[in-house]
Parts: sequence; C-alpha cells; structure tokens
Amino acid sequence: MSGTPTLVSIYTDGSSRGNPGPGGYGAVLECQGYPSKEISGGFLRTTNNRMELLAVIQALKTLKRQNVSVVIYSDSKYVVDAVEKKWVFGWSKKGFVGKKNPDLWKEYLKLHAIFKPKFVWVKGHNNHPQNERCDKLAVAAAQQENLPKDLGFEAAENKNNSLF
Repeated sequence: MSGTPTLVSIYTDGSSRGNPGPGGYGAVLECQGYPSKEISGGFLRTTNNRMELLAVIQALKTLKRQNVSVVIYSDSKYVVDAVEKKWVFGWSKKGFVGKKNPDLWKEYLKLHAIFKPKFVWVKGHNNHPQNERCDKLAVAAAQQENLPKDLGFEAAENKNNSLF
C-alpha cells in the first residue's frame, strides 16, 4: 500500500420543513474499494443550517480510521464558506459570541482537528446524483414520526427568548 492516504468523499445535505420546523440531514460516504454508506437523521424542531452542519458532523463521526483524506461536498454556503474562508476559527477565538449553532461548530472543530477536511461547494438541486440522494435522505428523515428534540436548538431558543 502506498503512503498516500485513502480518499473519502462525503456528500451532505440538510433539510428543514419550516425554519424552524421538522428537519433532517443526510450524507453519502464513498471510498474506492469500499461499499458506499448512507446515514440520516431527523429532529422535531430545528433549522436548515443546523441540519447542513450536523450532516457533516455525523458523516465525520462515521469514519472508523483517522489516517484518511476527506473531501466534503455540500450545497451549503453557510458550512462551506465558514470553513474554507476560515471564519469558524475566528468565531471560535471570540467564543462564538453572536453566532448561531455554537454547540455544533464546537463539535465540528474537534473533528476538523482530526480529519482536516477540504470542502467543495456544489449547487443544490442541480442533478448532482449524490447531492440529490442526500436531499432525499434528509427530507425523508425530517418526515419521520416521533422525531427527537434538537436539544441544542431548543437550549439556544430558550436562551434567546429569556427575559433576563
């Protein structure tokens, strides 16, 4: 085996029916020589951006090896730009003050330190096969019955609605 790390391509998407509303995420992981893997999940009340970011987090958590090269394809400018333009690192230094989804960004940064993924933006709903599949997974996840609560979203929402 050569010294080149294995390349894992991850395709992600998030969905929210209402913003906030029921939401879901989907991801497809591909690596030459391995069967592709699909993951998805949904929540009772959340936002599209949370699901876009959670798709990335859950996909990275699925990887069983750390010595891989990861490229993430996403139609979320929110996620892609935050990482590729290095905004999230500045947000972190400032304690995420005034930023949404700090719980998920902190979780992402732990995984970023391990995998150092590269992000590629893809246009959504543009007949990109893996992106279309991720969209279907995310929408289906959001439509499931008995969805769990997105505790991170609810905690932030309760904090924002606090009188003091």
